[in-house]
Amino acid sequence: MTTTGPTETGLTESLLPTLSGQYYTDPAIFSLEQSRIFEKQWFCAVRSGDLVEPGAFQTVQIGRESVLIARDRRGGLNAFLNVCRHRGARLCTEEQGQVKRSFQCPYHAWTYGLDGTLVAAPNLTSMPDVDRTEFGLTRLHLREWLGYAWVCLAEEPPSFEDTVIADVGERLGDAGEIDAYDIAALSLGKRIHYDVKANWKQIIENFMECYHCATIHPELTEVLPEFADGFAAQYYVGHGAEFGSDVEGFTVDGSEGLDRLPGVGEHQDRRYYAITVKPQVFINLVPDHVILHRMFPVAPDRTLIECDWLYLPEVVESGRDLSRSVELFDRVNRQDFDACERCQLSMDSSAYAQGGVFVPSEHHIAAFHEWVQDQIGETKA
Repeated sequence: MTTTGPTETGLTESLLPTLSGQYYTDPAIFSLEQSRIFEKQWFCAVRSGDLVEPGAFQTVQIGRESVLIARDRRGGLNAFLNVCRHRGARLCTEEQGQVKRSFQCPYHAWTYGLDGTLVAAPNLTSMPDVDRTEFGLTRLHLREWLGYAWVCLAEEPPSFEDTVIADVGERLGDAGEIDAYDIAALSLGKRIHYDVKANWKQIIENFMECYHCATIHPELTEVLPEFADGFAAQYYVGHGAEFGSDVEGFTVDGSEGLDRLPGVGEHQDRRYYAITVKPQVFINLVPDHVILHRMFPVAPDRTLIECDWLYLPEVVESGRDLSRSVELFDRVNRQDFDACERCQLSMDSSAYAQGGVFVPSEHHIAAFHEWVQDQIGETKA
């Protein structure tokens, strides 16, 4: 594993411009992001463990599309566009639920198996030209990783290894480092939903930098003192922010945490790693649990976020108190989201029409901006 950081020239070079304000407010730009980013990239949709039994399903919004994810009778997960192939009615309107054997459209009773095949419809036997497979639900690409179902709406999805796993490798220096946390085997200890009145890019930019940490994160900088210096862990490849010398665990008061994950190595102990997986996932690694954020952008100025706290199964089953570890990052989340909303209020101001600037400790965010513009087919002015 390699560790690299800012060079001397990186600390003294001229300030870099940010995106202009319109990138956070313009419905046309948001529409491009939906069609060319969220509907083309791998999107972390649901936690696999939330869909245990055959017939269990969830619907999620990915870009402009409603997506239906269901467990079939063989135990596999499948993803489909949530659209009846007959007249285009929304098939499932519930966010989650359980069916016995099939999904039936409430409009004309076209019925689909858990594998998406058209299995029944009124007068279907008198319509021999309706192919049950061809007119089944529109299937999407799905891959399970880290205990989550990642879905791609593109006809030809990008390489999972060259996008999702590459983002982890770029952050940790070696993507294999995440295996030590065995995230797929962890259990859900807590989930909190946040409704943030800010553009999704505001949230990613905030997560990637720590220039703000000394200002708005007193609890976090008590646990991770180096964050008070303004350089986030994501600025350095392979680096995990070290706990303070008097800190016992990643908790709101620095008190003792929970059972250390058995695969975590000595070089990972007492350290925090933050990973951004484009376009909508944050992974936070600490020795005794993992925190995973999934963002669901729904409007230029609104983003829904689900944040999961994951622990060893025996820790969750024992009923041990998780509140101190949950409270730390819940406070961080609320502090961050408040800051993002504060920025969003000014994105259409004439004062930000040309954007702002990055200080040196934020220069790595410029690469994210370049990625966004490349994906939507625009170049930086």
